[in-house]
Amino acid sequence: MILTLEAVETLANDCLMASGATALQAGAVARSIRDAEAEGTRGIGLGYLPWYCGHLKVGKIAGDAVPVLRHPAPGLVQVDAADGFAHPAFEAGEAPLIAAADSQGIAMLGITNAYACGVLGYFTARLARQGLVALMFANASSTMAPWGGRKPFFGTNPWSMAAPRQGAPLILDSSSSATAYVNLANAAAAGQPIPPHWALDAEGHPTTDAQRALSGTIAPAGGHKGSALALMVEVLAAGLTGAHFSHQASSLGDDLGGPPRLGQTLIAIKPGEAGFADRIEGLIADMAAEPGVRIPGDRRHANRRRIESDGVSIDEALQDQLRRLGARI
Repeated sequence: MILTLEAVETLANDCLMASGATALQAGAVARSIRDAEAEGTRGIGLGYLPWYCGHLKVGKIAGDAVPVLRHPAPGLVQVDAADGFAHPAFEAGEAPLIAAADSQGIAMLGITNAYACGVLGYFTARLARQGLVALMFANASSTMAPWGGRKPFFGTNPWSMAAPRQGAPLILDSSSSATAYVNLANAAAAGQPIPPHWALDAEGHPTTDAQRALSGTIAPAGGHKGSALALMVEVLAAGLTGAHFSHQASSLGDDLGGPPRLGQTLIAIKPGEAGFADRIEGLIADMAAEPGVRIPGDRRHANRRRIESDGVSIDEALQDQLRRLGARI
């Protein structure tokens, strides 16, 4: 079946509301799912929708949460997600953040007591399209051991940067870990091996067995460098916002423990240099002059152009799964 992006958003909204989310909560998340599908990111699009719905039903996400906005300083915006999704909390703080960055030159939005937010590039790209350079940091429940350790302590702890270009923005979007938890879970379910740098078993040894990896930890990206990045994200995402640190949060991988109460921090910078976007475009052109060089974000932009024209393909198994969640297909 081929769906338009509008149909994807409606379908996601139906499932979320059938699972206990209000229109406020469901709408913001459905918009992010539409965007993920537009960029070809099924894992955090319709593929992750069943996780969202399941965690609504067991109370890991407060489906009726109303974000609480504070503006305690000219360059600081704070939003308490009230155990709901991070997406409506971001939308509550987005306009005040942009206004503060425009007037102050730099501003910060801190979100606390939130569920995980998915792809960070979705949020930073929104700010870059408003002419701002944006940084974002988000922690997650523990799945990764610190460098030299064996026990999960950090989350995958992603970070993102986006900047204006002449056209679609430059987007860097990465995690502190070698892979995402969902990739291990999917490989284990399919009985498939994983690359040896992805994970460690319970004894702290690299493994290609996804099932053993689920009993151990995800490996940090780049060894000690990924571990250091994860610590940085903890300080910026949870330390600054008062959210739970990764090792304090309930797991995103099961139905136990109540809301994880994670944190997300965004920093928005108004470029002071005239012609900033033109200079970034020149930088990227120089970088891409060598054949084979890939520019971060270009694949997602290409996917968007194709999918906006051709639509989103979902197979029969996913259709059936979404129908059970409340989708009208």
